[in-house]
Amino acid sequence: MCRHLAYLGPAAPLSDLLIDAPHGLVAQARAPRWQVSGKDNPDGYGVAWWTDDADTPRRHRSTTCIWEDPLLPRVGDHHTGAVVAAARLASPGSPVDVTGNAPFVSGRYAWSLNGVVNGWHDGIGDELRARVTPERRVWIEGVTDGEALFALALDAVEQGASLEDAVAGVITTVESRTTGRLNIVLGDGHRVVASARGNSLFARGADGSCLLASEPLDADGPWEQVADGTVVIGDVTGLIGTQAL
Repeated sequence: MCRHLAYLGPAAPLSDLLIDAPHGLVAQARAPRWQVSGKDNPDGYGVAWWTDDADTPRRHRSTTCIWEDPLLPRVGDHHTGAVVAAARLASPGSPVDVTGNAPFVSGRYAWSLNGVVNGWHDGIGDELRARVTPERRVWIEGVTDGEALFALALDAVEQGASLEDAVAGVITTVESRTTGRLNIVLGDGHRVVASARGNSLFARGADGSCLLASEPLDADGPWEQVADGTVVIGDVTGLIGTQAL
């Protein structure tokens, strides 16, 4: 499993979400409270953030666990109003390699999978990768489920699907073949969608911002736990919709 988050709202230092919040991503990675598999997330992390002058997000990834990476404070100094970040616990059979670390980025999109596709290394992965268009399949760098599912979602978006329908479609495709935990975040710097499917997800939409996270970052409201089997949609105005899987 992993811990991840997404934020849209007024620009602020990344450290507010990663380091300084009482239960920010560093704390969640090291001592998760809601994680259903694994006691911590030591296998690296990643952060993608959008700036005002570019649609394509910048990204930092490392295989160093987030609470020990000396570069994290420098990453935390960046100001942004749009971010997707994740700390990783590698799935059994997957290498601890930076190519496996979310967020995965393509064009203006960033993606994170907090979960696992059961049987991925026993044929399911080959079957699902074969469903990716050949043009997109060639840029898949690693061997993880998260990156290949991102490619499937991008194919759907390119064919006209909304972000929420792309996420829901990927989950339906996976679950037609196998089981797993499929908490997903997909954002483009202006909108973000996240699914609750087998693991925890909390949402806070207030004061002209939207914050989605595996666990609440603090004790201040109004955090709401997202019901399992739900996709939530947000933008800079807050939470703007939900969709059942």
